[in-house]
Amino acid sequence: MGKVIVMEHPLIQHKIGWIRRTTTGSRDFRGIISEIAMLMCYEATRGLELADIEIETPICRTVAKELKGKKLAVVPILRAGLGMVEGMLTMIPAAKVGHIGLYRDPETLEPVEYYCKLPEDCAEREVFVVDPMLATGGSAVAAIHMLKDKGVRNIHFMCVIAAPEGVKAMEEAHPDVDIYIGALDEKLNEHGYIVPGLGDAGDRIFGTQ
Repeated sequence: MGKVIVMEHPLIQHKIGWIRRTTTGSRDFRGIISEIAMLMCYEATRGLELADIEIETPICRTVAKELKGKKLAVVPILRAGLGMVEGMLTMIPAAKVGHIGLYRDPETLEPVEYYCKLPEDCAEREVFVVDPMLATGGSAVAAIHMLKDKGVRNIHFMCVIAAPEGVKAMEEAHPDVDIYIGALDEKLNEHGYIVPGLGDAGDRIFGTQ
Protein backbone atom coordinates (compact mmCIF):
# COMPACT_ATOMS: atom_id res chain seq x y z
CA MET A 1 0.00 0.00 0.00
CA GLY A 2 1.18 3.52 -0.78
CA LYS A 3 1.68 6.15 1.87
CA VAL A 4 0.49 9.76 2.06
CA ILE A 5 3.24 11.91 3.54
CA VAL A 6 2.66 15.59 4.31
CA MET A 7 6.05 17.21 4.78
CA GLU A 8 6.25 19.40 7.85
CA HIS A 9 9.85 20.54 7.39
CA PRO A 10 10.12 24.20 8.45
CA LEU A 11 12.01 25.26 5.30
CA ILE A 12 9.37 23.70 3.06
CA GLN A 13 6.54 25.36 4.98
CA HIS A 14 8.34 28.73 4.96
CA LYS A 15 8.85 28.63 1.20
CA ILE A 16 5.27 27.52 0.52
CA GLY A 17 4.17 30.60 2.46
CA TRP A 18 6.09 32.77 -0.01
CA ILE A 19 4.66 31.23 -3.18
CA ARG A 20 1.11 31.59 -1.86
CA ARG A 21 1.43 35.39 -1.79
CA THR A 22 -0.02 37.42 -4.64
CA THR A 23 2.99 39.75 -4.34
CA THR A 24 5.45 37.01 -5.37
CA GLY A 25 6.30 37.55 -9.05
CA SER A 26 7.05 34.89 -11.65
CA ARG A 27 10.84 34.97 -11.32
CA ASP A 28 10.77 34.48 -7.56
CA PHE A 29 7.91 31.99 -7.85
CA ARG A 30 9.92 29.83 -10.27
CA GLY A 31 12.98 29.90 -8.05
CA ILE A 32 11.09 29.03 -4.88
CA ILE A 33 9.12 26.21 -6.55
CA SER A 34 12.45 24.73 -7.62
CA GLU A 35 13.83 25.05 -4.08
CA ILE A 36 10.73 23.39 -2.62
CA ALA A 37 11.07 20.52 -5.11
CA MET A 38 14.71 20.07 -4.07
CA LEU A 39 13.81 19.95 -0.37
CA MET A 40 10.89 17.59 -1.00
CA CYS A 41 13.11 15.33 -3.10
CA TYR A 42 15.56 15.13 -0.19
CA GLU A 43 12.75 13.94 2.09
CA ALA A 44 11.02 11.69 -0.46
CA THR A 45 14.21 9.76 -1.30
CA ARG A 46 14.95 8.96 2.34
CA GLY A 47 13.91 5.35 1.79
CA LEU A 48 16.23 4.63 -1.16
CA GLU A 49 18.44 1.62 -0.53
CA LEU A 50 22.23 1.85 -0.36
CA ALA A 51 24.92 -0.62 -1.30
CA ASP A 52 28.53 -0.87 -0.15
CA ILE A 53 31.21 -0.11 -2.72
CA GLU A 54 34.98 -0.19 -2.35
CA ILE A 55 36.69 3.08 -3.33
CA GLU A 56 40.09 4.74 -3.15
CA THR A 57 40.43 7.95 -1.13
CA PRO A 58 43.63 10.07 -1.25
CA ILE A 59 44.63 8.24 1.92
CA CYS A 60 43.60 4.60 1.50
CA ARG A 61 41.02 2.15 0.18
CA THR A 62 37.71 2.09 2.07
CA VAL A 63 34.07 1.11 1.77
CA ALA A 64 31.61 3.87 0.83
CA LYS A 65 27.89 3.94 0.06
CA GLU A 66 26.07 4.38 -3.25
CA LEU A 67 22.45 4.10 -4.33
CA LYS A 68 21.36 0.52 -4.88
CA GLY A 69 18.78 -0.96 -7.16
CA LYS A 70 16.61 0.82 -9.72
CA LYS A 71 17.79 4.03 -11.33
CA LEU A 72 15.55 7.09 -11.04
CA ALA A 73 13.40 9.10 -13.43
CA VAL A 74 11.49 12.37 -13.00
CA VAL A 75 8.28 12.78 -15.01
CA PRO A 76 6.63 16.21 -14.82
CA ILE A 77 3.00 16.66 -15.84
CA LEU A 78 3.04 19.52 -18.36
CA ARG A 79 3.19 22.32 -18.05
CA ALA A 80 3.39 23.31 -14.38
CA GLY A 81 5.35 20.19 -13.46
CA LEU A 82 8.31 21.57 -15.41
CA GLY A 83 8.85 24.03 -12.58
CA MET A 84 9.86 21.19 -10.25
CA VAL A 85 12.31 19.39 -12.53
CA GLU A 86 15.41 21.52 -11.95
CA GLY A 87 15.14 21.18 -8.18
CA MET A 88 14.76 17.42 -8.47
CA LEU A 89 17.77 17.13 -10.77
CA THR A 90 19.86 19.20 -8.37
CA MET A 91 19.45 16.35 -5.88
CA ILE A 92 19.52 13.42 -8.33
CA PRO A 93 21.45 14.67 -11.40
CA ALA A 94 21.75 11.18 -12.91
CA ALA A 95 17.97 10.81 -13.16
CA LYS A 96 16.40 10.74 -16.61
CA VAL A 97 13.44 12.98 -17.43
CA GLY A 98 10.20 12.11 -19.21
CA HIS A 99 7.21 14.33 -19.96
CA ILE A 100 3.46 13.76 -19.89
CA GLY A 101 1.05 16.31 -21.39
CA LEU A 102 -2.66 16.28 -20.56
CA TYR A 103 -5.55 18.68 -21.13
CA ARG A 104 -9.09 18.62 -19.78
CA ASP A 105 -11.83 17.94 -22.33
CA PRO A 106 -14.24 20.91 -22.03
CA GLU A 107 -17.31 18.68 -22.40
CA THR A 108 -16.45 15.56 -20.41
CA LEU A 109 -13.96 17.35 -18.08
CA GLU A 110 -11.82 14.21 -18.35
CA PRO A 111 -8.05 14.47 -18.91
CA VAL A 112 -6.90 13.73 -22.47
CA GLU A 113 -3.32 12.84 -23.41
CA TYR A 114 -1.61 15.06 -25.95
CA TYR A 115 2.05 14.20 -25.28
CA CYS A 116 3.99 11.38 -23.68
CA LYS A 117 7.75 10.95 -24.02
CA LEU A 118 9.51 8.69 -21.54
CA PRO A 119 13.03 7.26 -21.19
CA GLU A 120 13.31 3.97 -23.07
CA ASP A 121 14.11 2.10 -19.86
CA CYS A 122 11.45 3.89 -17.80
CA ALA A 123 9.84 0.58 -16.77
CA GLU A 124 13.09 -0.37 -15.05
CA ARG A 125 13.34 2.89 -13.10
CA GLU A 126 11.91 4.28 -9.89
CA VAL A 127 9.74 7.13 -11.18
CA PHE A 128 8.77 10.38 -9.47
CA VAL A 129 5.76 12.04 -11.12
CA VAL A 130 5.74 15.75 -10.24
CA ASP A 131 3.09 18.47 -10.44
CA PRO A 132 2.89 21.49 -8.11
CA MET A 133 -0.87 21.12 -7.54
CA LEU A 134 -3.06 18.09 -6.79
CA ALA A 135 -6.58 19.52 -7.12
CA THR A 136 -9.26 17.13 -8.42
CA GLY A 137 -6.56 14.52 -9.03
CA GLY A 138 -7.71 13.87 -12.61
CA SER A 139 -4.41 14.66 -14.31
CA ALA A 140 -2.28 12.83 -11.76
CA VAL A 141 -4.50 9.74 -11.88
CA ALA A 142 -4.42 9.72 -15.70
CA ALA A 143 -0.64 10.28 -15.87
CA ILE A 144 0.03 7.36 -13.55
CA HIS A 145 -2.34 5.15 -15.54
CA MET A 146 -0.29 6.04 -18.62
CA LEU A 147 2.94 5.05 -16.87
CA LYS A 148 1.47 1.77 -15.66
CA ASP A 149 0.22 1.01 -19.18
CA LYS A 150 3.84 1.34 -20.33
CA GLY A 151 5.07 -1.14 -17.71
CA VAL A 152 6.21 1.26 -14.98
CA ARG A 153 5.47 -0.18 -11.55
CA ASN A 154 7.64 1.69 -9.04
CA ILE A 155 5.91 5.09 -8.96
CA HIS A 156 5.81 7.99 -6.50
CA PHE A 157 3.81 11.21 -6.83
CA MET A 158 5.05 14.55 -5.52
CA CYS A 159 3.14 17.84 -5.29
CA VAL A 160 3.63 21.10 -3.44
CA ILE A 161 -0.02 21.70 -2.50
CA ALA A 162 -2.92 19.21 -2.45
CA ALA A 163 -6.65 19.28 -1.83
CA PRO A 164 -8.29 16.43 0.13
CA GLU A 165 -10.41 15.64 -2.94
CA GLY A 166 -7.32 15.01 -5.05
CA VAL A 167 -5.66 12.87 -2.40
CA LYS A 168 -8.80 10.74 -2.14
CA ALA A 169 -8.96 10.29 -5.92
CA MET A 170 -5.33 9.22 -6.02
CA GLU A 171 -5.71 6.79 -3.14
CA GLU A 172 -8.73 5.18 -4.78
CA ALA A 173 -7.18 4.93 -8.26
CA HIS A 174 -3.58 4.13 -7.27
CA PRO A 175 -3.41 2.72 -3.74
CA ASP A 176 0.11 1.42 -4.47
CA VAL A 177 1.61 4.89 -5.12
CA ASP A 178 3.29 6.96 -2.40
CA ILE A 179 2.07 10.57 -2.35
CA TYR A 180 4.41 13.29 -1.07
CA ILE A 181 2.71 16.61 -0.26
CA GLY A 182 4.18 19.92 0.80
CA ALA A 183 0.91 21.28 2.23
CA LEU A 184 -2.54 19.70 2.48
CA ASP A 185 -5.07 22.49 2.02
CA GLU A 186 -8.72 22.86 2.99
CA LYS A 187 -10.81 22.08 -0.10
CA LEU A 188 -11.60 22.84 -3.75
CA ASN A 189 -13.80 25.79 -4.63
CA GLU A 190 -16.61 25.73 -7.21
CA HIS A 191 -14.09 26.45 -10.00
CA GLY A 192 -11.81 23.55 -9.06
CA TYR A 193 -9.09 25.71 -7.48
CA ILE A 194 -7.44 24.68 -4.22
CA VAL A 195 -8.36 26.83 -1.20
CA PRO A 196 -6.34 28.67 0.05
CA GLY A 197 -3.90 27.41 -2.61
CA LEU A 198 -1.85 29.78 -4.74
CA GLY A 199 -3.87 30.20 -7.93
CA ASP A 200 -2.81 28.63 -11.22
CA ALA A 201 0.72 27.31 -10.75
CA GLY A 202 1.44 27.13 -14.50
CA ASP A 203 0.43 30.75 -15.06
CA ARG A 204 2.50 31.90 -12.11
CA ILE A 205 5.59 29.90 -13.15
CA PHE A 206 5.52 31.08 -16.76
CA GLY A 207 4.04 34.56 -16.25
CA THR A 208 0.98 33.88 -18.43
CA GLN A 209 -1.78 34.86 -16.03
